[in-house]
Amino acid sequence: MTKPSSGYGAIISKCVGLPICKATRSRISSGREHALFQWANAHFSGEVMAEDARFWNRMARRYAAQPVADQAVYEEKLHRTRRYLSSESQVLEFGCGTGSTALLHAPYVANIVAIDFSKEMISIAREKARGAGIDNVHFEVAGIEAYDVGRASFDAVLGLSVLHLVRDKQAVVNTVYTMLKPGGVFVSSTACVADTRLGFLRYVAPLGRAIGLLPFLDVMTHEALLDCHRKAGFEILEDWQPSAEKAVFVIARKPA
Repeated sequence: MTKPSSGYGAIISKCVGLPICKATRSRISSGREHALFQWANAHFSGEVMAEDARFWNRMARRYAAQPVADQAVYEEKLHRTRRYLSSESQVLEFGCGTGSTALLHAPYVANIVAIDFSKEMISIAREKARGAGIDNVHFEVAGIEAYDVGRASFDAVLGLSVLHLVRDKQAVVNTVYTMLKPGGVFVSSTACVADTRLGFLRYVAPLGRAIGLLPFLDVMTHEALLDCHRKAGFEILEDWQPSAEKAVFVIARKPA
């Protein structure tokens, strides 16, 4: 096993959850691409959204092969979520990745629509569903920003490890609010990087995007995340962070 590096490359690798080679670490740490910071910050447009999809399409198989970082924490999140689900629940998960969480929740609900803008992620998710014989999870290639459903359509919406990857989290949370039935819940798990030792990624992440190593990353605080929910109209039911370096798990309710 290679000894982990303490440089920028290793920190970016930890943030994204994918390995970065030694040569790339050296390239980032040396600052030779410093000029690309301005380029990255100037080109957040529709084309950049397409670039994000291409990034996750490239990473899909490697992402699917990554083990769960902390199985005990993951199981606790599943348990907490299921307290708000029932056999009648209609559920949406956005940014579903390769579908693992949606498939685990499937036996506890009536139906799950799971969306992701990466067609390769959805392809893997569909393979998993077929292999498991699960027919109440429907995977679609779509992003939450443009997903067209009626108002008050779902009892629960899940956004796991995704809010820190969207450019306008307030718009996304507002959209979730309109999708939920009165009394419905929004379950999210979000990396609040600004509160950790990785806070300086607000400067490094645009460089990573510019050279194709990272997707967009919103370096937010825990309080900014909660404030986003409150502004949309949500009531915070659960606000759990297993440790200072872990993602923030929030369950919020739309008032009945």
